[in-house]
Amino acid sequence: MRLTAIEEGHLRNGMPGTIGIAGLFPADGPPFDLAWLRARVRERWGGLERMSLALRPPAGPAAFSGHRWAVRPFDPAAHIASDDRDLHTLLTDAVSRPLPEDRPLWRLLVTERATADGERAVVLLAHHALLDGRSLETLFRLLMDDAAPPRPSAPGTPPRRRPVRPATVGRELRVIGARGRALPAPAERYAPSVAVVRLDAPVMRAARRQPEAGRGATLNELLLSSFAGALRARYGPLRAWPAGPAPLFGTVPVDLRGRHDAQRLGNGVTALRIPLPVDLDSPVARLRACQEEVAAFDHRCDAHRAILPPLLATARAMPWLAEVMARRLARPELTTSLCTAFKWRDNPSRLHGSTLARVVPLPQLATPGTANLCLVHCADTYTLTVVSHLRDGDAELLGGVVARELASVAACEAPAARPAREVRAR
Repeated sequence: MRLTAIEEGHLRNGMPGTIGIAGLFPADGPPFDLAWLRARVRERWGGLERMSLALRPPAGPAAFSGHRWAVRPFDPAAHIASDDRDLHTLLTDAVSRPLPEDRPLWRLLVTERATADGERAVVLLAHHALLDGRSLETLFRLLMDDAAPPRPSAPGTPPRRRPVRPATVGRELRVIGARGRALPAPAERYAPSVAVVRLDAPVMRAARRQPEAGRGATLNELLLSSFAGALRARYGPLRAWPAGPAPLFGTVPVDLRGRHDAQRLGNGVTALRIPLPVDLDSPVARLRACQEEVAAFDHRCDAHRAILPPLLATARAMPWLAEVMARRLARPELTTSLCTAFKWRDNPSRLHGSTLARVVPLPQLATPGTANLCLVHCADTYTLTVVSHLRDGDAELLGGVVARELASVAACEAPAARPAREVRAR
């Protein structure tokens, strides 16, 4: 089975490609029994063909021949193991190294002392060519004690979409190709780093009520605006940066699955670029600017649904084109920061009787000059993970500044001083 162009691109972009999700459980519970966990995985995932797909190399020259998926017998024992590393070390190692290709590209690891508080963790890792972030979330939900069995995709054709005007497609193509800028280069060499930041729940609840007299803020809007504020605090306004007047774009993965295929595994997202409002000096002004951008996502996704099928069909027929596209999109001035957020909605969730305390996401490591962020709300906890490819330790620094920016948003009472349209893309 040939890989899609998106899957092929994830293999050819020059990076390890590992993403993940971790569930943390209280320290006072019993250790997870690996035999029980393997049986649960066989029960819940054994019928999902995606979890049995192993990678086969191109049969001919890589420029003209793509990788293929081969179905292997489902073998949980080959994928599930205990691990004595703490969670931070495990995640840092995971994003920096590709998964071995001698079996399907996923692992499920159990560490009994994941944090300094003694929390236990179950960590699902996968190559992005096999699974995207929404797929990891779907699979992790299926492991929980009370999980409903996966719903098969609805038969028939997908629902009809509203027609897309050529002007909308043209505008989106200009945004996709617009010149941006990378994060300022460090004086030292580039190095990967990972930070997991526990955010204060009362602060997050207050921030989500902003802007005052407004509708409130989504997790994505808060993450984008607080990251813009963190970059301003870290590097100054954009006019003080090198590389001229180009905007700094954040990229938001958006799921294109619908109700008819909501639990489909694989890669079902697109990426929408927005200019981050680094030049606005008010936290609420930055939030409003991001809300304006996010409000346009539905129409922009319609444009992507029109653009992607012919583009990906062409790239799938010419694997060299998939590689060119993937490596171009991986450049730091085009994809500087992936920012995504989601809420774990099944509360309480339990695994073998232990209550899920919080969820820790793991974005992928991108090229030097980038930082990727993911924010998750689970029960009454908020966890931010930063994966940076800047200076050694910059992930922790950025995570701390984002947390302070969120506190600044929560503390704001006055309306924004300047209209958000000042930073809209031109």
